[in-house]
Amino acid sequence: MNLVTQKETLYMSSIVRAVDVRKSYGDFKALQGITLDVPKGEVLCVIGPSGSGKSTFLRCINQLEEINDGALWVNGERVGYRRVGNKLYALSEKQAARQRLATGMVFQRFNLFPHKTALENVIEGPVQVLRRRRSEAVEEARTLLERVGLGHKCDAFPVELSGGQQQRVAIARALAMHPQLMLFDEPTSALDPELVGEVLAVMRDLAKTGMTMIVVTHELGFAREVANRIVFMDQGQVVESGTPEQVLSNPQHRRTQDFISAVLS
Repeated sequence: MNLVTQKETLYMSSIVRAVDVRKSYGDFKALQGITLDVPKGEVLCVIGPSGSGKSTFLRCINQLEEINDGALWVNGERVGYRRVGNKLYALSEKQAARQRLATGMVFQRFNLFPHKTALENVIEGPVQVLRRRRSEAVEEARTLLERVGLGHKCDAFPVELSGGQQQRVAIARALAMHPQLMLFDEPTSALDPELVGEVLAVMRDLAKTGMTMIVVTHELGFAREVANRIVFMDQGQVVESGTPEQVLSNPQHRRTQDFISAVLS
């Protein structure tokens, strides 16, 4: 890998910084030089057609995929590496897992443990990974489930919950790890239309708390309402970036114009 040598200390004000990030799968170039900053407290919505690299970018931030070139920083730390003097060394799996704790991720599918209740799903990480006392984890989990409107479903198993409810449990589970950054990978795409609103409502409330969020979504109305900034991606590249008004109401690139027209038609 061609290691980018900028000093990490320059990026402490950004929760995420990407510099010329590239990712390929064989001959397919999923990411072709993504350079992007996400300041603390920003809600960034990423839009674009399927296959444009949006989800891949999130997975690289959370170290579920390894980039081929460029560099990523999350919360001031170089993703996947540690610096010793002027040299960078790849992290061990244990070190990478520790670094990953700064980020919470909510996927298209809910990925809940089917044999555990909503409460048990939420406390799993704090108890097993963070080594918190179970009583403390349970108390916070109840508070989080109440926060996402599911305080009455603590003892319900995933099969007893609707898709929207399962996704809200997944959000509570991610928040239980006290992340600095929340990543949402099209969190409503697997839901029936009538259930989308309840998940977006939770995300709106979370955005109001000042949580830094990167949201891959096709919900343009939500993006217009909640995002500080919108990025449009196509073919592994950032084509256009700006405020919701700039990107959604007055896009400058023909590709952005065509995509928004297709989604809204």
